[in-house]
Amino acid sequence: MRHIWWFLVPALLSLVAPAQARPRDDALSGAIRCGAIAESRQWLDCYYGAAQPMRAALGLPPALAAQVKLAASPPAGGQPRDEAVRAEVVSAAAGCMREPGERPWLDCYYAAAAPMRVQLGLSAPQAAARPVPVPVTPAPVQQFAFAAPVPSPKPAGPPPKPRTGSIFTGMFNTAKPIVRDMPMASYEFAKNGSFTVTLQDGQVWEQSPEDEVYHPARWHGEASNYEVTIVPAAMRTFTMTVDGYMHKVRRIR
Repeated sequence: MRHIWWFLVPALLSLVAPAQARPRDDALSGAIRCGAIAESRQWLDCYYGAAQPMRAALGLPPALAAQVKLAASPPAGGQPRDEAVRAEVVSAAAGCMREPGERPWLDCYYAAAAPMRVQLGLSAPQAAARPVPVPVTPAPVQQFAFAAPVPSPKPAGPPPKPRTGSIFTGMFNTAKPIVRDMPMASYEFAKNGSFTVTLQDGQVWEQSPEDEVYHPARWHGEASNYEVTIVPAAMRTFTMTVDGYMHKVRRIR
């Protein structure tokens, strides 16, 4: 039963060897090459670094330099660990090929890594909201916000319940939006670039920590000029679409 991972390589490579390779093909081929790495945490960094061709094609900030270096030349040697989990991750990433758009493909590729993150005890995507703190007078902080007049919000009800099912439930979901084309009332950015959005009906959503590195927002205009659509997504998360770009979010109020 040694090296069960390598039995999958020929089949997966056949999925990513068209006559003219696309960035997603280069990324998946790189992820497969990462299988030579023995240590699982280093393998995960290599997997993330393999996404660089797609990040470059989409004009996104580059992956971490150490991750890109690992993907370019994966170090071999030793018995690969957690081979069954690796196979699950790359198999799910290969299934992302059915995504018609490049940005949705990249979101799917990153979501596929969840089993290994769980195996390593790292934070995994989730829809659970943070507890709402007791209101206090905030200390002055440097932030950038563009706010439209906010009407007295109507009670928006409790946050949506997390979806149930396996970790891949909803990977290719067609769920109906829970928010559709609703203008923002305000938005603000923290020092690390993550955002918090308040909608016209009083709902407050924040960017998920696992989304901050890969999908920074670039909003500059009046909040009311941006319309928001939110749908349940893979891995019990929610996807917010603003101005044609998608972000993983969770509701905090």
